[in-house]
Amino acid sequence: MKSVALLSGGLDSTVSLAQALREGEVLLALTFDYGQKAARREIAAAARLAAHFGVPHRVLELPFLAEVTGTALVRGQVPEPAREALDDPVLARATAAAVWVPNRNGLFLNIAACFAESLGAGRIITGFNREEAATFPDNSPGYVAAANAAFAFSTANGVKVLSYTQRLAKPEIVQLGRRLGVPLQWVWSCYHGGETPCGRCESCLRLQRALAGGETV
Repeated sequence: MKSVALLSGGLDSTVSLAQALREGEVLLALTFDYGQKAARREIAAAARLAAHFGVPHRVLELPFLAEVTGTALVRGQVPEPAREALDDPVLARATAAAVWVPNRNGLFLNIAACFAESLGAGRIITGFNREEAATFPDNSPGYVAAANAAFAFSTANGVKVLSYTQRLAKPEIVQLGRRLGVPLQWVWSCYHGGETPCGRCESCLRLQRALAGGETV
């Protein structure tokens, strides 16, 4: 099956891309710049990873998203939760609210669906995960099912969304990536765009924990 992949340069999307390449052809990897603080680093990581996998890569700019959202991913203070509080549901919801971008995943998937149908691809590969599905409803299996139902009407070839990581926790995604030979040292998961990952934002903490292989580092 031919696919178009959403590639942020982070752990989940990279491992999903690697698995998709085991099962078919990925015609294009898409990365989005919507003014997020980490855009430069995400784009660089995605470009390097796409080249490694031999997949054509394209960056699409969506500047209006930065104008209409107050997300901490674009402006303001990014939450820095305590490491031991990562699995606190109240804290997780608060952190999710701070970095929420209205309909971001819906927008990304709809754009990818345009490319997929035009290129003759039947799937969109994306990197959702079980941990974030608890606080981000647009990472959940229900959301994927709803998107697929919509694409049955809005695409002539019935494009479907597929995430190989959706039912996995971060440590399991790391394990899958290692089995697939993914260069995990190249991924960029930090919410900031510095020269090195900050090591303090929730995304950094979750990646650190996953690389350590368990619930705590």
